[in-house]
Amino acid sequence: MTGLLSGKTAVITGAGSPGGIGRATARLFAAEGAVCALTDIDAAGLEEAVAEMGPPHRSYVCDVASAPAVRDTIAAVIADLGRIDVLINNAGIVMGTPFADITEDEFDSVLGVNLKGNFLMSQACLPAMRANGGAIVCIASIAGQNGGGVFGRSHYAAAKAGIMGLAKALGRELAPLGIRANAIAAGPVDNNFTGGRMTPEIKADLATKVPLGRLGTSDDIANACLFLASDMSSFVTGAVLDVNGGLHIH
Repeated sequence: MTGLLSGKTAVITGAGSPGGIGRATARLFAAEGAVCALTDIDAAGLEEAVAEMGPPHRSYVCDVASAPAVRDTIAAVIADLGRIDVLINNAGIVMGTPFADITEDEFDSVLGVNLKGNFLMSQACLPAMRANGGAIVCIASIAGQNGGGVFGRSHYAAAKAGIMGLAKALGRELAPLGIRANAIAAGPVDNNFTGGRMTPEIKADLATKVPLGRLGTSDDIANACLFLASDMSSFVTGAVLDVNGGLHIH
């Protein structure tokens, strides 16, 4: 039995966190036949992920906000695995600093990892994707649609809105090359992305505001990534897919 991604090689950023979207996506893609190249700045998390998944999957420590690091990482992926068909731009950081208190360094950090990271990774993977076509999926957020909130303030909202714009631009520009690009606007997800700031009380309150009555899971977002990365969405590009339980409908 073949999977939806059989014969494909997928680069997945931000895959080091055990309960995160990147790890869930890697696990799902591997089950669907993809060979996965996992990246993160967390070497220990990556080692754990690859130990769980086993060969032929590989890990690469990489700061997605650094152009040299991204170039070196993608060169290593191509040397090791021979091709790149799918890129999941998942790496991100979130900070809840009020607008008046955001320093230039913090702004640069949030925009660097979230938005610049998507740009650098997509650009680095482009030459390899030209050969066979490909799919780029950028993980954005409901924060980029509604201006953010407690966990992600102005810089995070700006970065995530920028990711949506980037995905639309790539969808338009890369379509003639057979490369599709889309974004996922994720709603609140029950994982540790906020670094423990999403307490049980906050989770319970948030769930009451979601029409479907619960928070999302990393697997919910991974499933959306599979749709956008596979031929199930072969006529979809430049789109922003809302995965938020109905919290934001527009």
